[in-house]
Amino acid sequence: MSEVTTINSRRKSSNRKEEEQEELYIDTAEAEHIEMYLKAIWAISERKQEVKISSIAKLLNVKQPSVVQMLHKLNDANLVEYKKGNIVELTTQGDRIGKQMIRNTRLLEVMMKDALRIEIDEEMVCGIEHHMKKKFSDALCILLKHPRKCPHGHNIPYGQCCR
Repeated sequence: MSEVTTINSRRKSSNRKEEEQEELYIDTAEAEHIEMYLKAIWAISERKQEVKISSIAKLLNVKQPSVVQMLHKLNDANLVEYKKGNIVELTTQGDRIGKQMIRNTRLLEVMMKDALRIEIDEEMVCGIEHHMKKKFSDALCILLKHPRKCPHGHNIPYGQCCR
């Protein structure tokens, strides 16, 4: 879902040029889009509600045909189980990704409110959550002393660091 691009940069060093390679992590918008759908499906499931096209569309503020199109992609990628007209269910891999996205979101909200003492900026949270690796999420969780609830009162899924 992401690609690493190598960029050659040139730098003058003691009157000679030497070439260095720098790796930059570039995540695709498509990967973030997929993660948002999996996060939405996970959140709906967490509330013990049936995951329907209409509930996904409402939560993500998109039109139902867009949801259907994405569900077919997610089904083909083995991230959800979806057949036309049926309830959507996450596969093991889809559940893992959706849960991690929810965990990232809620940990970032706790960090902003309790540690940084700033207003929660949902747009900023949404931008950061896609770029957090498990190692970072676990380190943040440890730093925050393993919070169990986000500022909105929702449970924060356990990570490996919480066991």
